[in-house]
Amino acid sequence: MTGSLAGKTLFITGASRGIGLAIALRAARDGANVAVAAKSVAENPKIPGTVFTAAAEIEAAGGRALALPCDIRFDAQVEEAIEKTVGVFGALDILVNNASAIDLRGIDQLEMKRFDLMHQINARGTYLCAKLALPHLARAENPHILTLSPPLDLDPRWFSPNLGYTMAKYGMSLVTLGLARDLAAKGIAVNSLWPETAIATAAVGNLLGGQEALRRARKPGIVADAAHAILTREARACTGNFFVDVNVLKEEGETDFSKYAVDPKVDAILDFFLAEPITRGVRALSFAPGHTSAAKPE
Repeated sequence: MTGSLAGKTLFITGASRGIGLAIALRAARDGANVAVAAKSVAENPKIPGTVFTAAAEIEAAGGRALALPCDIRFDAQVEEAIEKTVGVFGALDILVNNASAIDLRGIDQLEMKRFDLMHQINARGTYLCAKLALPHLARAENPHILTLSPPLDLDPRWFSPNLGYTMAKYGMSLVTLGLARDLAAKGIAVNSLWPETAIATAAVGNLLGGQEALRRARKPGIVADAAHAILTREARACTGNFFVDVNVLKEEGETDFSKYAVDPKVDAILDFFLAEPITRGVRALSFAPGHTSAAKPE
């Protein structure tokens, strides 16, 4: 991987921990400017990480950071955060829509307030951030919008019993599908990225099987490396794609995926929305959910 994000400005939602933070740190190692937009402002023992701790890590990794307490459900907060980003760094080159909410309960148990929360953060939040970032991205040299959402597959198995979550998550993917066509003439790349396997984040540890699920996951760095590869590509030649992390890295010449494993000795869990494993040592194993919801697993 030879491209660099040096001097580029990224606005990353949900970047206080997990995949969002990993993407931010990968960019920081190039010398990028990173706006950390997330709700987390106080430490939580169950879900560590805040916008302030993330900003400190980004600075330590070699980047410039801006901590932005921001709830992407609210238009005014997103607008203010984006304007602050441009005011501090002078531009906005890349939007990464990472913030997401998950609740896997079925229609008989899922309260409408939880349903609404998922749609407000996942689908609406992604759309809102793209809408407000667009005027600034249009002036960038190699502008990208990258959304952490799955390939669209209408197989009924992905809709039952977690219909509410699938609707909300696919809403993010529909933003990619539509905006890629809308913005092609402007030269703004719009893509989605999804991991082949479960990723070792708070959502997996707290919601989808605890330590055993984490043991069968890959580290967030695999998604960060794939995101870096996408975001350093020529925008006009790279748009409208639903990427899977390992496929991106294979295109970059990567052959050893064991380094990303939390425990290379066990098979990893195939992620939601993917029908078949791509690499060896990955199986479509069942999660063993304890809790089934998270307001905002960043």
